[in-house]
Amino acid sequence: MTIDDFLSLVRLRRSVRRFKPGPVPPTLLQKILESGRWAMSGANAQPWEFVVVQNPAIRDKLAQSWFEPHKEMFAIEQMRIDELKLPPLREFATAAAFKDAPVLIAVLGDRRPFQAAALGSGFLANEGAADATYLKSLANTTHNLHLAATAAGLGSMWISITQMWAAEIKRILDIPDVMEVHTMVALGYPAYSPQKAIRRNLTEIVHYNEYDQRKLRTAEDIQRFLYGLRRATEKPYQQGYMPDKE
Repeated sequence: MTIDDFLSLVRLRRSVRRFKPGPVPPTLLQKILESGRWAMSGANAQPWEFVVVQNPAIRDKLAQSWFEPHKEMFAIEQMRIDELKLPPLREFATAAAFKDAPVLIAVLGDRRPFQAAALGSGFLANEGAADATYLKSLANTTHNLHLAATAAGLGSMWISITQMWAAEIKRILDIPDVMEVHTMVALGYPAYSPQKAIRRNLTEIVHYNEYDQRKLRTAEDIQRFLYGLRRATEKPYQQGYMPDKE
């Protein structure tokens, strides 16, 4: 693979919210999981494990369990001004976006292996949080899963997990108390073609040798950026959530 090949892959990756019903080939699924296994982690602690859910009845239970936590998310989102509301939270969703995904991967974390990490990192890390390296490691393996899915010609969805929902997921999947549910990844063949992603221009975010103070954004700059981002992403969100918008 060349660097240009890799850049093409990174740019192609998009979150998919509607999936075709066909199964994911076992060989592709194993390679995606293998990609997650090879993620980097602090002190090589490898704190991740995966629960792969393909059984339709269990997938349906997970989709149904999403509703109560979603009500809380929806209520909180209504506190925003309309221009900044997340598009999928402007109206209460009647079904989980991942309900038709043929594969769900619950990414679990185990904090115990981080006894291998340097003790001082928990106290002296710049983030000020003892679990920062642990969470970054889980994010690394999750990112690998998404990139691998894209390389395999599949769509994937990043599913955030709240504390309340995590408890129900653990009950449904019989996950031990010591393990934590970090996130879920939905996999399948996309039922539509996602629109091109929006990213800030490279010249805006890169500084050489020292920070270019001329590029420092004001609060007003960031507000304008967020307003523009919401306007630009509303249609792609609708496309993903609503079949009649394809």
